[in-house]
Amino acid sequence: MRNVSLWRALLGVEKTVIEDIEFDEDCEVVVAHVRPARASKGRCGICGARAAWYDRGEGRRRWRGLDLGTVEVFLEADAPRVNCRAHGPTVRQVPWARHGAGHTLAFDQQVAWLATKSSKAAITELMRIAWRTVGAIVTRVWADTAGELDLFAGLRRIGIDEISYKRSHKYLTVVVDHDSGRLVWASPGRDRATVEEFFDALESSGGGRCAQITHVTADGADWIADVVRRRCPQAVRCADPFHVVGWASDALDSVRRDAWNQARRAGHTRPYGWSAGRRVTVATGHARALKHARYALWKNPENLTEHQQAKLAWIAKTDPRLYRAYLLKEGLRTVFRLPPDEAPEALDRWISWARRCRIEAFVKLQARVARHRVEILAAIEHGLSNGLIESVNTKIRLITRMAFGFRSPDALIALAMLNLGGHRPTLPGR
Repeated sequence: MRNVSLWRALLGVEKTVIEDIEFDEDCEVVVAHVRPARASKGRCGICGARAAWYDRGEGRRRWRGLDLGTVEVFLEADAPRVNCRAHGPTVRQVPWARHGAGHTLAFDQQVAWLATKSSKAAITELMRIAWRTVGAIVTRVWADTAGELDLFAGLRRIGIDEISYKRSHKYLTVVVDHDSGRLVWASPGRDRATVEEFFDALESSGGGRCAQITHVTADGADWIADVVRRRCPQAVRCADPFHVVGWASDALDSVRRDAWNQARRAGHTRPYGWSAGRRVTVATGHARALKHARYALWKNPENLTEHQQAKLAWIAKTDPRLYRAYLLKEGLRTVFRLPPDEAPEALDRWISWARRCRIEAFVKLQARVARHRVEILAAIEHGLSNGLIESVNTKIRLITRMAFGFRSPDALIALAMLNLGGHRPTLPGR
C-alpha cells in the first residue's frame, strides 16, 4: 500500500503497521487494518508489563478514530490475550488506544478538549457519540493525566469547601491551592471521612506533606476544622470572611422575619381569596414594607439605591430593634476591613456589644463568633478567604449546567479537574 506515512499521520497513530485501507460501501465508513509494530512483544493492556501469549481472544475488533471529512473511520486489528502475572489473561496492549476503550487516543483527546470548551449538544452532534460516552472518555483521559502528574507538589496554602452538584443533597468536597488558583482535589461527600480521604491522599503522595501545609481556609464547619486540627496541627486555620458576614446576614434576616410576623399578627393583613380550601391573606402597611426591606438590609451601604436608602431610614425610625440588628451586621463586616493590629480589639468590642444587645439571634451569633475568634483574626492577618474557592465552585456549577447534569460524580470530577486543575487537554497533533 502506498503512502503509509501519510495514512499513519491521518489516522493519528504511532508504532503501528498499517496493513490495508478499505472503504465499506454498505456502512459508508473507512476501515484501516492495523497491527502493533512489535506484535511479538506483548504487554498487558492494564499495567503495560510484558506478558506471554495466552490465546487469540475474541477475534478482530474495531476502534473508532477521528473522521476523515464527513466519513467515519475505524481501526481494525486482532485482539489476542496475554497472560499477565498481576492481572491474568488480559487483552494485549495496543499503541493506538487505551485498554477497554472503543476509541483511539486521538479521538479521546479531541473529545476531552471539546468537553472543556463546548456544550453537551455540540460535542454529541459533532463527534456522533452519546453523552455517556463523553463522560467515560473524559474520565479515562483525566485518569491518564493524573497518573503522570504530582498534583500535590508544592502545596502550602489550601482552601476546603463543599458544593452541591445534584438534587437530594449530593455534594462534592473540593480543595483549591491558594497560590496557583487551581483545583487540586475533589471527591463525593461532605463529612469528616471525605476530608480524611484528602489528607490520606496528600500524605501518601509524599512523606510529610501534611506537615508542609501552612494555611487552611474553610467556612467554619466543624467537620472540616476537626480533621484539619488533627492532621495539620501546625497550619494556620482561617475562617472565611464571606461566610462569617453571611452568619450575621442570616441572623439579621431572622430578626426581620420576626418583625414581619409580629406586624401581621397585629392586624396588618387583608383577605386575598381562598386557595385549597384555606383563606389567603396578604401583608399590608407596616408588614408589607418590612417584607420588601430585605435587600435594603442585606446590601452594603455604599451599594444602596435611593429607594433602599429611604427604606433603611424608615426602618431606623419605626423599628429600632431591627435597625440595631442591621448595625450589628454592619459592625461585624467593618471588622474585616480594619488593619490587623486594630481588628482584635474591634472584634472583642463587637462580641461584647452583641452579647448585651438582647436580640436572641445575635446573642447566639456572638457565641459562634467567639468560638472562631482565632480563625477570624488569622484570616484578617493573612488576607485569606474562600473567595477563590467560591469562584471554582461557580465554574463547577457552570460545567454541570452546560452538561445538563451528570449521572455519576466521577465524570464531573474528571471534567472539573481537566478544566480547573491547570492541565487542560490539547488537540491531537497540536
